[in-house]
Amino acid sequence: MTIKEYTGTGRRKTAIARVRLVPGKGKLIINNRTAKEYFGNLPALEMTVFQPLVLTKKESDFDIRVKVYGGGISSQAGAIRHGIARALLPVNEENKAVLRSEGLLTRDPRVKERKKYGQKRARKRFQFSKR
Repeated sequence: MTIKEYTGTGRRKTAIARVRLVPGKGKLIINNRTAKEYFGNLPALEMTVFQPLVLTKKESDFDIRVKVYGGGISSQAGAIRHGIARALLPVNEENKAVLRSEGLLTRDPRVKERKKYGQKRARKRFQFSKR
């Protein structure tokens, strides 16, 4: 007997999360640490991660194992949320409408703009002096 496993890749800024959903009791393991350990005292990020599961009413149906790297803690949470949403699609086709309406299947395309030569930063210029 094989255990059905669902996978999804989530991205946000420079963070990339590989998510595996396995039938279970609702445990979340991120880089071999629990969500409480990983996010510390930032419950808002934990809520962000669980948003797709809450919307589809599957909070306690799956154990979630995540490998995430790149970016900061907030963009990693966004990447995990995106990965979970994408992994939930093959579970049930009705999930797609719910997740799409909340914008969880769309990859956030905003990334840091590169620095241009002859300038201080991406858009900031050096101070102009006429004389």
